[in-house]
Amino acid sequence: MRILTLSTLFPAANRPNFGIFVERQTRALSEVRDFAITVINPVGTAPWPLSLIASQCDLKALADEHWGGLEVYRPHFTAIPVIGGSRNPAAISRAALPLLRQLHRETPFEHIDAEFFFPDGPAAMRLSDALGIPFTVKARGADIHYWGRQPGCSAQILDAADKAAGLLAVSSALKADMVAMGMNADKIRVHYTGLDQARFVPRDRAQEKMKLGLTGPIILSVGALIPRKNHDLVVQALADIPTATLLLAGQGESEAALRALAHKTGVAERVRFLGSVPHDDLPALFAAADIMALVSASEGLANAWVEALACGTPIIASDVGGVRELMQNDAAGRIVAQEPAAIAQAARDLLANPPREEDVADNVRAFSWTENARQLADFFRSIASR
Repeated sequence: MRILTLSTLFPAANRPNFGIFVERQTRALSEVRDFAITVINPVGTAPWPLSLIASQCDLKALADEHWGGLEVYRPHFTAIPVIGGSRNPAAISRAALPLLRQLHRETPFEHIDAEFFFPDGPAAMRLSDALGIPFTVKARGADIHYWGRQPGCSAQILDAADKAAGLLAVSSALKADMVAMGMNADKIRVHYTGLDQARFVPRDRAQEKMKLGLTGPIILSVGALIPRKNHDLVVQALADIPTATLLLAGQGESEAALRALAHKTGVAERVRFLGSVPHDDLPALFAAADIMALVSASEGLANAWVEALACGTPIIASDVGGVRELMQNDAAGRIVAQEPAAIAQAARDLLANPPREEDVADNVRAFSWTENARQLADFFRSIASR
């Protein structure tokens, strides 16, 4: 079965973490018997004069490449920052269609797999109509919770949902949000993320702390430094978690504000900004941490929650997305209000009564990339058999 995977998030040589979970899922599916995958990773670049800034130059340099055994094509389209989001699906389809027509003539595709609801879903809808093949869309979180509320975007999302042959959601909670938005529940299948069970495992925590040059309690937060992730609440909570060190693994627009907040609250010496950590280095970080705290304002199913639990590290999370679907026993951690005091109290409780690492890891034993790919292949076969 020849699948065209359309994803605006996908790793590249100069941004290896960008969309890493899409890459892991796609690579696992490509290893399923009788499946062949081609990846289209559209790259949006700003018009002149914004195109002259350094980050835009990096984007313009992105080109077609082989990545982990996958053939990845990168048609470029014009994306107007901040105000132009609603135009992106049409721009993507215009940029990608000539290439897709050529590839489709050479070896026909049977299915288009859109990996995010926006802008990928409405773009896939247009390409599906042009090529005459079915498409499906996967929802992951912000594509529903953020883009689903943006002017000019929500109608496109619902139109794509209506015309898609099937839909996927990363958690039951996200499926409920999609239904509340107006999507047909019968079309939506829950498809949990995968996990490398060989790499994300408990380790000797004391030894992993020594490798980092740290002692005492460690609280880790993995996620982009953006307002939605609520890292500021964890920074504020640190003032009431004596001797603990906070590691922030991620980068983003909120970094300067978070640094200023750490100084203002008197915890700057106990906060380390690690930047964008290569995914291969995350298992050691999770294993060294006593707690992984991510109290986002919204999530589908945070991959950082899954990976932390697999490493035996309990989590502190807000009651959003599929977090309750992950936490099968009390060892998993705490669900708290999005308030510094609640985070601090939960952290003190977990540090005073740490759960057994194996009990924590038990919460995600069922997660694997093999199972993720098996379910995805079954989903695509069910679409093809209709």
